[in-house]
Formats: sequence, structure tokens, C-alpha cells
Amino acid sequence: MAMMIISYFFLFVVIFILPAHVQARNHECVSLRCGRHGPAVRFPFRLKDRHPDHCGLPGFLLSCTDKNQTVLDLPDSVKLFVENIDYKSRRIQSYHPDRCFPRDIRHLNLSSSRFQFITDQDYPLPDHAIFNCSRKKTTEEDDQYSTTRISCLSGPTHQVHALAYEDSITRFPSPPCIRTYNVRSIPRRYLVSKDDPTIYMNWYIPPDEAKGTSTKLVTAGAVMGSFLVLLVVFALQRAYINYMVEKEYRAKIEKFLEDYRNFKPTRYSYADIKKITNQFADKLGQGAYGTVFKGKLSNQIHVAVKILNNSSKENGEEFINEVGIMGRIHHVNVVRLVGFCADGFRRALVYEFLSNYSLEKFIFSANVKNRFLGWNKLQDIAIGVAKGIEYLHQGCDHQILHFDIKPHNVLLDDNFNPKISDFGLAKLCSKDQSVVSMTTGRGTMGYIAPEVFSRNFGNVSHKADVYSFGMLLLEIVGGKRNVDTSKVYFPEWIYNLLDQKEELRVFIEDDGDTKIVEKLAIVGLWCIQWHPMDRPSMKLVVQMLEGGDKLVMPPNPFASSSPTRIQAQKPTTRLGHELEVIPELD
Repeated sequence: MAMMIISYFFLFVVIFILPAHVQARNHECVSLRCGRHGPAVRFPFRLKDRHPDHCGLPGFLLSCTDKNQTVLDLPDSVKLFVENIDYKSRRIQSYHPDRCFPRDIRHLNLSSSRFQFITDQDYPLPDHAIFNCSRKKTTEEDDQYSTTRISCLSGPTHQVHALAYEDSITRFPSPPCIRTYNVRSIPRRYLVSKDDPTIYMNWYIPPDEAKGTSTKLVTAGAVMGSFLVLLVVFALQRAYINYMVEKEYRAKIEKFLEDYRNFKPTRYSYADIKKITNQFADKLGQGAYGTVFKGKLSNQIHVAVKILNNSSKENGEEFINEVGIMGRIHHVNVVRLVGFCADGFRRALVYEFLSNYSLEKFIFSANVKNRFLGWNKLQDIAIGVAKGIEYLHQGCDHQILHFDIKPHNVLLDDNFNPKISDFGLAKLCSKDQSVVSMTTGRGTMGYIAPEVFSRNFGNVSHKADVYSFGMLLLEIVGGKRNVDTSKVYFPEWIYNLLDQKEELRVFIEDDGDTKIVEKLAIVGLWCIQWHPMDRPSMKLVVQMLEGGDKLVMPPNPFASSSPTRIQAQKPTTRLGHELEVIPELD
């Protein structure tokens, strides 16, 4: 079971979470622009406040101005406007905002930057010395030094020159000038050129970072590939397991039916089932395990046909339960199994048809007065159901524990005689067996005995059916489901009214009905005692329902509902005896 949960979780991650995560990350890193005509910004660059950190590498951060210009920040607060980014050649084309790059380069050092100036030289870029000179000489002298003049920094009263650092030692500009500062590793044309202010730079990614990026891509591809391979393997494995499980259950069913050949129910083909139901024309209802259709074997004999859902394990288990158990039962208060179908993957159960459907139709109806059967008839129905359960527990060759007693599973014939149905959750035990082992809970919420949830209440036995029957009785009394009340627990409300000797607030037609209502309520409260040893057997329940009107109120079952407050062992109780612990039979 744990492996199945892990497998389904893995499948969920592969199909939904991982692709969504990858798609989300890819969507976050789409190419963006500052303006309509600005350069496209994508990996290794990212736009500040518009791309998450993982969309670019450190040092490749760009930003946008209020006028939608793309800005590159170089070390020492040097800003350039980016015109173009060539991702293939790793070249970026930019210009200074004032078209005067030398103005901000006093301390510029690209050694720690990801960018380098483009140059045709094979040797390192020279350092330059910057000179500020007074303008007192002639035009001829100006022309002599025009190749070193920084035009955008020079003015009418002074000139600024840039000389290679080695030249500045021997060749000093004239007139007398003052060396102001040095700049390092900058191409000469970006200092003195006035014709083309465009700045070209290459970027580089350190080998270890490039390797890391490549490794991440390869790893991501390998992970995705592995997921896809595992997904295919998982799908094939699940298909094979389902095939083998179905094959195993088909073989098990065929063996069971071979042993069952001498039993009375008739085996039908699926073609017979379609003919009986007139191609499934009249649907009666649908449950957890299948859909029920009305059919007829002849003009006089009508049947109810349940088509089981196509789910291998549950389908096979319920089918064997119903056919195997109901084929052994012959009682006026148990629905008769007329036949069955086991045709490949298709399975169906054919029952006698009961025209008044289920008990819940008459006790839970919104217009209950128009469908009210009368308290005498409801008492007869309760006694009939009790006798049916007593027969299951002690009247058959084997003890049968139903585990799903509720109004929906009590059907009514033309004369409103009750018949217990739906044995899909039943357990078959030896006749003298009174305790069974269970690995999972069985039944319908609201009718399940507490010991089925927790062994602190006691061992699971036939007393679980007694508890469910008690809930059925209380629902007959109140005309409502015990799980429908939000403010107060309905059975506890009934107990409090009886304990305080108040009238039960139910529909009463005459004075004699009051005693019947109280009897049904008191018996129901005996049946729902928390500890199974405090509940009566179904034989005693029948006697209480058929007997006199002087019944003793049971202990308050709601005074101590916590399993930690109930001891594991108890002596002989008021109505029953301590149960023997016997292992379950397969």
C-alpha cells in the first residue's frame, strides 16, 4: 500500500508539479526589453526588478531609465546606455549618456568586471596619463597635440590631453601642463576620438560558471529524461499488475463458481443480462460498487440486476462475497439471490425485485407524514430485520457478519416485509466464532461500531452488527439520520429525553404508539453501548422487541465515549457474556 501511494505521488509530481515548475521558471525568464526599440535582454543578462535572480548571472544586471533606455553599470559608478547585444558573438554595443566617456573613467578598472574592451591589439591595453593644460599657444601647437586632445573635456581656456603612460614621461604637452590622473587599460580611441562615441565590449563567463550552467542544463535534461523513462516503466508496471490482478481474480472466481455448480442460483451470460434488463433501460439506483437495473425473467417474475463496477480487486471480492454468502441463505428476511453473471470482465448479481424499495425511503422522506407506515408496521419491520440478523449470526451453517446494516440495505416487499440486502462487506466465520480480525474498517459512517475503528473499545465480533441495528432503530424513531444533526448528537438527545422521562418529540397517531416508540428507542440505546460486551445479542434483541413493555433503561452510552476511559477487560455484563477470542477463518 505504501509503495502504491509513493508511486501515485511520483506520478503526480512528474505529470503535474515538475512540468508546471519548469514552465513557471521558463516563463519568468522570457526575453524582455526596456523600450520598444531597446535590445532584447535574456540570459546571461537580466533586467532589474523584472527578472528573478535565477534568470541571469552575477555581474550581468541591466536596468531601465524613465525614458526606457537600457543601462549597463560598470565598476566605480560608470554607466553606459546599451544600443545592441549580440548574443552569438558575445558583444555589447553602448555609449556614454553625455557622449563623453572619458568624463567618468578616472577610477575605472574592468579587471573585476565581466566585460572587456574590444581591441585589435594582441598586447595588453596601455595605461594613459591625463593632462590639463592652459591654452596660450598658437594654432600650430594645438595641431601638434590634436591627436592627444580629449575634445569633450577641453574648452576655450584649457585643453585636456591623454598620453600613453610611457610617453608622458619623456613627452610632456606644451604649454606647461599639470598631470591630473591616470587611467588604466582603455583603448586610445575611446579617449580622444570625437567622430564615433560608440563603445564596444565583449563579455566572458568564467569556465567554472559556464561549466556549472552547462551541468545544470545537462542535469535538468537527465532528470527529465529519467522521469520520462520511469513514467513509462511505471505505466507498464501498473498495466501489468492490473492485468495480473484481474487474471488472478478471474481464475479465483472461476474456481469458486466450479465449486458452486450445485448451488441453486442460476449462472447467466452477459447477453442474458442485457436481455433481462431490456438493454439496461430501467435504472433503479447506483451505489459504491455498482448500478442496479430493473429486469424481468418472465411477465410474472421481476428482478433487480446489479452490474458491478469494473475494478478488479473490489469487484472480485464483492462478487464472491455476495454469491458465496447469499447462496447459503434461505430466510424470509433476507433478499434471495436469483442468479449471477461472470462473463470475462463483466460481473452482475440478480436478486428478487422488491417493489417498495428501501426502508430509508419511508423514514427519511421530506414528506414523512404522507409516507408514514404507522408504528405497528415499523415495529414489525424492526422485528423482521432483527430476526434476519439473528439468522445470519446463528441460523446458518456458518456465522455471517454483515457489517453494513442500515436503512438503505433493508428492502421492503409488497406487504412491507423487510429483507436484508447487500452482502458485499460481509464476513463468513465458523458458527461458534465470535471475534474476527480485521485489517481495515468496514461499513458506512454513522453505523460503524467503535471497536471497528479502535481495538481499545474491544474486539470486533457479531456485536458490530448489533451496534448498526441500534442506529437503525434510533433512526426509525427519529425519522432522521444520526449523522445529520450538527448541534447535538441525535442518539444522545433521545437518551436524555427518556432519562428525564420526557415525551419523545415524534409523530404519534394514538396513545398506544408511545409505548412502541419508547421500546424501539430503549432497545436501540442498549444496542449502541460503546463496549461490545454491554450490547445484547440479536436473539435477546428479538425477545426485547417482541416481549413486554417494561424494559430497563441502559447505562448512558455517552457518559464516557473516550476509548482511554474504557478498560480492556470486563466481567459478565447486564445482558450478555464475555466474548471468546477466536481467530478469523478465510
